[in-house]
Amino acid sequence: MKVMIAGAGSVGVAIGEDLMAKGYDVSVIERDHLLVEKLSKKSALTFIVGDACEVTSLHNAGTSETEVMVAATGDDEDNLVISLLAKQEFAVPRVIARVNNSKNQWLFNESWGVDVSVSTPQQLTALVEEAVSVGSLVRLLQFEHGNAEIVEVTLASDSPAIGKAIENLELPRDSNIVGVIRDDRLIVPHDDTILLDGDEVVVLVAGEAEQQVHVVLCGGH
Repeated sequence: MKVMIAGAGSVGVAIGEDLMAKGYDVSVIERDHLLVEKLSKKSALTFIVGDACEVTSLHNAGTSETEVMVAATGDDEDNLVISLLAKQEFAVPRVIARVNNSKNQWLFNESWGVDVSVSTPQQLTALVEEAVSVGSLVRLLQFEHGNAEIVEVTLASDSPAIGKAIENLELPRDSNIVGVIRDDRLIVPHDDTILLDGDEVVVLVAGEAEQQVHVVLCGGH
């Protein structure tokens, strides 16, 4: 899976090296050529000199082939622009953006191309790893007690769940669909709710049942 990280600061590099160590195809785009020159001497990451806020730079960096874009710069305005370009110009399936100033959190939503926004480097690393390792299933919240978590699945065009009513899905007993987001609108699900291509399905699930939920909603084994 191809991951592109915008911003070669400490956060971006740490995420990139962690993912690279796990065998993923990672590239980091950074506008500061001196920083890239310095980092290239001590890191095996693939660095690309370019401004991720510009379409041309993103195109030259191969963004059209990217499956996960991480806007990890220290500037919220840049991260919003990067997210919007990645989603609208290059149709990147999963865009994760770092929020540096909590006052700007409200801006980081789908209207700016952001699928998931996070405010701490630790969360950012975890969510990137989830997006890469599980595909279109991302853990949004893990409860401290009860071995339960909330996951979000964006249904791809080849999802086996498309066209089916929720009551006809073979979901594990320890799971429940608690929300469906369609065209930026929340739908409270019922047994007869039909799932469609592109739906964002929010599921409450026990940890041990997560893989089965993934199979039912995303396919595979």
